[in-house]
Amino acid sequence: MNDANAGALAEWQFGAGQGTQSMVFLTHGTGLGAGLILDGRLYEGATGDAGEIGHVRLAPTGPRGYGKEGSCEGFCSGGGISRLAAGRIPGHPSPDAKEVARLAAEGVPEALAILRESGRWLGRTLAIIIDLLNPEMIVLGSVYTRSGQWLDAAMREELAREALPGPLAACRIVPSALGERLGAQAAVTVALYALPTPN
Repeated sequence: MNDANAGALAEWQFGAGQGTQSMVFLTHGTGLGAGLILDGRLYEGATGDAGEIGHVRLAPTGPRGYGKEGSCEGFCSGGGISRLAAGRIPGHPSPDAKEVARLAAEGVPEALAILRESGRWLGRTLAIIIDLLNPEMIVLGSVYTRSGQWLDAAMREELAREALPGPLAACRIVPSALGERLGAQAAVTVALYALPTPN
């Protein structure tokens, strides 16, 4: 099972998504994949590839992610933030997403601007998910748990512009509740999910 689906199961059963019937989990790490809980079950699609939101192109040009310039992953993932930041922060020619977050915490204007930019694209990505799937909740993984305070305002402004008002109002957007425990919890959850149902 891929990491997005495993993370979705873990957050749904033991984390932020407990009690929901429709929830989307975004890995929001090095890449950007989605795990979908729809109508109270994991939805994997015909080939197990449902939820590959990172592959969707948001703009004709932009950082390359998932093999595509201007993709959701190119703008929003940790790798995307690193590509957005390349050559833009004096003294830090190729920072990774953690370094950009550290510099933002120090008030470096270029780092703050990069995270606002990524936040706007994240808002557009979430608007697509909300309009298409109408979930109760979207749970965002590692980049948002570390950098949400600098992504959030721009993300929500873009959501207000782009998403349908009713579905947006019905959807809570929250950080992962499992945090650093997500990987271990996901492994246990997938094992439990794979057990045959007793007769």
